[in-house]
Amino acid sequence: MDAGKIVLNVVLLLVGFVLLVKGADFFVDGASGIAKKLKVSTFIIGVTVVALGTSAPELAVTIVDAVGGTGGLIVGNILGSNVINIFLILGLSAVICRLPVEKTTRFIDLPFLIITGALFVLLGALGDSFVWWEGLILLVLYFGFMAYNVILAKKQSKAQLEEVAATAVTFDGDNVAENSAPLTRWAKIKAGYENLKDKVWFLIILTVVGLGMVVGGAELVVNSAQDLAINALHIPAEIVALTVVAFGTSLPELVTSVSAARKGDVGIATGNIIGSNIANILLIGGVGALCKGSFGLPFSTEGLISGLVSLFASILIFSSCWGKSKSLGRVAGIIMLSCLVLYYVFIFLNLYVIHLY
Repeated sequence: MDAGKIVLNVVLLLVGFVLLVKGADFFVDGASGIAKKLKVSTFIIGVTVVALGTSAPELAVTIVDAVGGTGGLIVGNILGSNVINIFLILGLSAVICRLPVEKTTRFIDLPFLIITGALFVLLGALGDSFVWWEGLILLVLYFGFMAYNVILAKKQSKAQLEEVAATAVTFDGDNVAENSAPLTRWAKIKAGYENLKDKVWFLIILTVVGLGMVVGGAELVVNSAQDLAINALHIPAEIVALTVVAFGTSLPELVTSVSAARKGDVGIATGNIIGSNIANILLIGGVGALCKGSFGLPFSTEGLISGLVSLFASILIFSSCWGKSKSLGRVAGIIMLSCLVLYYVFIFLNLYVIHLY
């Protein structure tokens, strides 16, 4: 591949990431705004619309690669995103601010994440691929988990529900500058944007445009990443999925969780990551397997290793939040960040050995 083609693919890859991140942001704003206009509970919006919005980049990459590609990016993208979500995003958040973990999260959500992670590795390792019926199992589990959250939300009092969930719905990493700051031109534009979000017609446009950006960005990311990996760098697609693509599709979670931790919105930082990882395994893995049908999603040795690392990351969170404080502190955050470094050192050393021999 000539230098001009390489530069073009790199540019397209970067453009794709920008479209993915901002498209997911617009989609969440628009969809959650429409739901509030329809008088839907904000907590239910958070566990459905917002969760789907932050996982939209991974979902879009999965559909595009499953329908028009080889499916080689899907498993690596799921597992790589989950590893980054915990080791990098939750690790950074814990270093910035202590993250309390609620009782229901410790007893229900985290064990469920560990079980689904183990199931994902087991199903993939048994047949070296995920076929359609295995994808169906994952989807049934996901919708069961979502039903549990909806039932749980209905049992909570309305006042408590609005107080807990309003932050997750209204939070935006690009919030307008504080009132004490000078009203710059950028601040005026953002204020106008916030005012337009009260209009139903604008929310509909925002939702449609956001979805279009996510799908278009996914197309660019998948095509350019595969082209660079196979033709320019001669790197296996699984490695690219575990690194570049996984990091790019995790950017919405990164921005949201780290910014939330800085502002003290600790519920967003932990809930966003745990919910996103469950959605990655069950929803995105299930959709990918169904799209590939009887051909199945390839589950390579790299996938097995990364699946075990992702499972270890989930167990690490679970074991770190049972002390007196029932929270993830700075020490746990440093351990997670250190594990991320070791994980990528292993990946690149393994890649070096493959090329050497």
